[in-house]
Amino acid sequence: MVNLSAARYGKDNIRVYKVYRDKEAGTQEVVEMTVGVLLLGDIETSYTQADNSVVVATDTMKNTVYVLAKQHPVSPPELFGSTVASHFVDTYKHIHSAQVKIIVHKWTRMTVDGKPHPHSFLRDGADTRNVEAVATEGKGVDVRSVIAGLLVLKSTGSAFHGFIRDEYATLPEVSDRILSTEVDCGWAWETFPTLKDVEAAVPKFDDAWNGARQITIETFAKDESASVQNTMYKMCEQILSAVPMVKAVDYSLPNKHYFEIDMSWHKGLKNTGKDAEVYAPQSDPNGLIQCTVSR
Repeated sequence: MVNLSAARYGKDNIRVYKVYRDKEAGTQEVVEMTVGVLLLGDIETSYTQADNSVVVATDTMKNTVYVLAKQHPVSPPELFGSTVASHFVDTYKHIHSAQVKIIVHKWTRMTVDGKPHPHSFLRDGADTRNVEAVATEGKGVDVRSVIAGLLVLKSTGSAFHGFIRDEYATLPEVSDRILSTEVDCGWAWETFPTLKDVEAAVPKFDDAWNGARQITIETFAKDESASVQNTMYKMCEQILSAVPMVKAVDYSLPNKHYFEIDMSWHKGLKNTGKDAEVYAPQSDPNGLIQCTVSR
């Protein structure tokens, strides 16, 4: 005897671009996103009995995202994700939960002749602003905001020593090293009872994202890091202090290693320890440090 223990389905990689035109100012704003939708509910018969009468077609989900993007603001992404998720739960009574993920791709206004250009933009980094919004019938809307793919490096101000040494340990202890990582940082908001409550919180979303990004950058730069673990914990503490509506903060920080190159074989050339200037960047294997700090 078998049973369907879990099921969900949806549309992924929905590409959306929206332009806001301010005719009076003669300027334009642009937003580009990749959106994913997953639905959960009374859909098991579509799997077990080939009953498509309970299926909201994934093409319908794509069309719905486009229409809602036309009818509603797409910024901040926390609001648009909540709008899309709530739509599916409110519209289809057999759908009890909708999960929406949004990746916002950077377009930064160009400066031309010393002035912001009214309608030209550039992508000045690979990092993205992401959102996960889940609307659940009878519960409300859960929102998680994310900074993803923020690549940072500092050439000094990091150490790592005092770790367990045994017959497997070969890593030397260091009091000064290069520290680099690709930041993924997320923070979960207290559950919003309704979409109206999300709308009321709109001014807080941009402030929180900008604040978390600044805390991440400043702490990374200023902290005399004893370990990635300790530095990321300090970041979490500060974000929780700065944003009272956030209930938990998480970080995932992979180490980007830079190894000294011993050049003593070439005429005794010194390039290790205090004489190190040329390094070999490494791709893998790499350390991966993660944590979640909650109230």
